[in-house]
Amino acid sequence: MSTILFELGCEELPPKSLKPLRDALQASVTEQLREAEISFDSIKSFAAPRRLAIQIQGISDKQPDRTEQKRGPAIKAAFDGDGNPTRAAMGFAKGLGVEASELITINTDKGDYVGFEQTIHGQAITELLPTIFQTALDNLPIAKRMRSGASRNEFVRPVQWAVLMQDDAVIHAIIQGHQTGAQTRGHRFHSPDYHDIAHANDYESLLEGLKVVSDFDKRQTLIKNQVKTLADEVNSDAIVPQDLLDEVTALVDFPIALRASFETRFLQVPQEALISTMQADQKYFCLTDKAGKLQPYFIFITNIMSQDPNQIIEGNEKVVRPRLADAEFFFLQDQKQPLFALTESLKTRVFQDKLGTIWDKSERIAKLSAFIATLLQQQSHDISVDEAVRAAMLSKADLASSLVGEYPELQGIAGTYYARLDGETEAVAASLEEQYLPKFSGDVLPQTPIGICLALADRLDTLVGIFAIDQAPTGSKDPFSLRRSAIGILRILIEKQLPINLVALVEQAIKGYSDTNGGSKIAKMGDTFTQVMAFLNSRYRAMYTEQGVSVDTIQAVQAINPHMPLDFDQRIRAVQAFSTLSQASMLADSNKRVANILAKSEVSVSDTVDETLLTEPAEQNLYGSVRQAQTAVTPLLEQADYTQVLQTLASLDEPLTEFFDNVMVNSEDEALKNNRLALLKQVRALFLTVADISELQL
Repeated sequence: MSTILFELGCEELPPKSLKPLRDALQASVTEQLREAEISFDSIKSFAAPRRLAIQIQGISDKQPDRTEQKRGPAIKAAFDGDGNPTRAAMGFAKGLGVEASELITINTDKGDYVGFEQTIHGQAITELLPTIFQTALDNLPIAKRMRSGASRNEFVRPVQWAVLMQDDAVIHAIIQGHQTGAQTRGHRFHSPDYHDIAHANDYESLLEGLKVVSDFDKRQTLIKNQVKTLADEVNSDAIVPQDLLDEVTALVDFPIALRASFETRFLQVPQEALISTMQADQKYFCLTDKAGKLQPYFIFITNIMSQDPNQIIEGNEKVVRPRLADAEFFFLQDQKQPLFALTESLKTRVFQDKLGTIWDKSERIAKLSAFIATLLQQQSHDISVDEAVRAAMLSKADLASSLVGEYPELQGIAGTYYARLDGETEAVAASLEEQYLPKFSGDVLPQTPIGICLALADRLDTLVGIFAIDQAPTGSKDPFSLRRSAIGILRILIEKQLPINLVALVEQAIKGYSDTNGGSKIAKMGDTFTQVMAFLNSRYRAMYTEQGVSVDTIQAVQAINPHMPLDFDQRIRAVQAFSTLSQASMLADSNKRVANILAKSEVSVSDTVDETLLTEPAEQNLYGSVRQAQTAVTPLLEQADYTQVLQTLASLDEPLTEFFDNVMVNSEDEALKNNRLALLKQVRALFLTVADISELQL
């Protein structure tokens, strides 16, 4: 057992790609080692700005030997009547380079055959590893490869050196056009020369002495700890998004955190704008107080140990000041006119060629928001329809602002700031930011009633419009993010406990495209309605499988096609609870059987049962149980207590089993047969009040 070290030294690797490259390299090498049946104790990957490396400990020196069996012709064809090998046997032996006398008999279920067993000696890892590492490098997820100088070898950045060692010895090979050796380079400034690696086990400790923390995760932990320490010193919390942390970790070999400051006057600017420019442009970590308000500090990570850190701090403060001043300028410039005045320019800004301007969209959102607000009023929500309309007309105004023009990610957020400065009501102002929620899977939902109206209306208007012009998502293409929008609609209606019917919402959204003459801009309104409803219903599966709900549970509810998302969710939860019952499997099978019997009926099955035709005790018992269940579930259905409905219907398990064991449904007596079908139809109807449990795979 020994230790293998592989390192590829390059010019600075793309920071956003470094972590994925590290993970892909380790995954590929691990898979190839297992395919080659090479055992090892552990494998560790390293990634720093100028290197990718793999260290494999406890690796075997060679592949294990293996016995390989070759099967030839059948015994009958391999030997003649005197037991001499035929041409078939001799040809088989010759192909293997052995004598016919060395062949053995292989016994199988299909008869006896001649064969040969040979031992394949495993290759040494010193022979295999160069190919394994080169293959792993060739398969890395690199969007665009480059060549350096006259070299024909391609990689994400020019390669400068390669290391491949087994313990203290070099494994000589050519990798990425470079002869492997036992020398690495340290920090570009603190230790730029080549240094010998005495042993593969010394790699990490050697580099630390050369001011390179080669372990990506260790380097990241150092950054997080240093940032927290500096933030605590000013009683603040650091904003540390994982993507930014990964990028900063990939930019430095030897991280040293420093804290700087900026003028407090910039804090009048929306903090989202300041945070955006400091994170995106400068890769800084911003600081907030315990209430989340931005503080006039930022933390940055430097890659050198300076004897005078204050010069570095002053340099970063000097660099960030113009960027904050730009944000301040845009913010003050926008305030020279009220937010509503910005809507005028929306009349010439196109939302979509066939769907009109952003102003047109705002008007449609206003009508749909008013409709939704009226529904919320009926459900005792504290909401003003007039304010909902006002918010809708202002909802896209900030798209014409200078601040959003410079920082597109502030759409909605900027509108909220400007609305408050203009004296709009808090209900209107808060909704302008909330209209875009949720922005991604698992994101927070709008909290205010008007924010809910805008979020629903905006998404519904886009859905209907894009489907109407035949630009629905296809395959992986979804330029208008309709899939995400649809799930956002479902989440809002479900998680906000809003008993609103999708049919009413989609129909109202379609009406929003009516023109001033009473016509419609949507040519095929019926087709659009059908397609949008089908699309929304199809999103349930994606949404619930992400939550861990089984596909058959989702299909059981989809089979009855509820149009109210909140109702759909309540049925999902009921079926989940039902699936845990001991009777669930038997009842699911019985429902399948009932459904099949009813589907095969050649006559229309009656909804009523004639008690006088119930001749068998088992069918009488089932009928009595069905009547009791019908009485019990009626009030439960009125309360939408689907869980208790299915708990109640679980009592039909034994009567239904007894019925199938003792009663012939397809009786020769037509009246008895039809009556028994009617009884089964009632059983089926009871379960379908919640879901089609025949879909369950229990």
